[in-house]
Amino acid sequence: MRAQNRLSAQFVKSAPVGKHCDGAGLWLVKREDGGAQWVQRVTVYGRRKEMGLGGFPTVSLAEARKQGERWRKVAAAGRNPIKEREAEERAARREDISLAIITADAFEARKAELKGDGTAGRWLSPLNLHVLPKLGKVPVTELDQRDIRDTLAPIWHTKADTARKAMNRLSIVMKHAAALGLDVDLQATDKAKALLGKTRHVPKHIPAMDWRDVPNFYASLEEPTLTHLALRLLILTGVRSGPLRNLRLDQIEGDVWTVPAEAMKGRKGATSDFRVPLSAEAQRVIDLARPHARNGYLFPNTRGGVISDMTLSRHMERRGLEARPHGFRTSLRTWLAEATDAPHEVAEAMLAHVVDGGVVRAYRRTDYLEQRAKLTQRWANHVTGGVGHVVALVGASK
Repeated sequence: MRAQNRLSAQFVKSAPVGKHCDGAGLWLVKREDGGAQWVQRVTVYGRRKEMGLGGFPTVSLAEARKQGERWRKVAAAGRNPIKEREAEERAARREDISLAIITADAFEARKAELKGDGTAGRWLSPLNLHVLPKLGKVPVTELDQRDIRDTLAPIWHTKADTARKAMNRLSIVMKHAAALGLDVDLQATDKAKALLGKTRHVPKHIPAMDWRDVPNFYASLEEPTLTHLALRLLILTGVRSGPLRNLRLDQIEGDVWTVPAEAMKGRKGATSDFRVPLSAEAQRVIDLARPHARNGYLFPNTRGGVISDMTLSRHMERRGLEARPHGFRTSLRTWLAEATDAPHEVAEAMLAHVVDGGVVRAYRRTDYLEQRAKLTQRWANHVTGGVGHVVALVGASK
């Protein structure tokens, strides 16, 4: 029997289920469902491997023999034909290994780790704004530290936090590319940091209103508009604007508003929902806002979503104020420090800050709701025109 070319075109068309050898390591594998696949056996580094050459009849007998001969020669030369074919395929579709494509793939792989599956787009934002417009079409295998340095240099000292996030996420993307088997320089981001040097940027704190001035500002929010009501509730609760703007009516039960864990920022290690005690004034503001509710949201916009963070910021900007909405959290925290004797852990819990390590939190099963409710009511009394006397919390440990 011939060592090669054992099969005929006629036999291949009507071959029974099973494996049929054409010689020189080329096999036709006929499946029970009627389909057939060409397989070439090669020896690479002393080990036998099989590489698929395509299905019949898409790949004819003649084409299978031609491919088989080619890859046998590659193996005989001491190279890995499977790896070489993968490299050729990547080279033939260079756009598939561009930084933009690999970034999208890395994001998909990590969405489950991000708040709300990353729908807000904050993870991608630094790359979309400052990296991909310049490097998005570049194959990741060609990226080096000079490309990264030149791209981030314009913001390295002026927008240090954004540049840091972009660099860190670019490093994650490069590691993802390496996991895909691409030949990338995993040290490129560290080398780029060395070339850029230490940042000179000094972070600026968000301007905050002195807690003594809050009552006058609160009184000025007298119109029952969504913006005024949202700012009032923001001040009264001390929450971030994100959870407030996305507040749903079904999250409120009596004098407690429960914010879902996935909506909370800055609470790594905390997986539970966060309960916000509502003062009598906060409940009144919510009742005033209820007629505006749409699709379950208390503060909707006209396009079916919710009001934007810029809506609140621009209101204060138009008033000529330096302070911004997020700064009211600082106002509240400073009031707690200067006008109350609230223990540190209770004061931090007012702002949903996670304190202590995971082991300590595991044994401390309280969110200080009762103590926070008393402080929240006192804060409401202050912002509505009262005086911030020292509050003694019964049962709160120091």
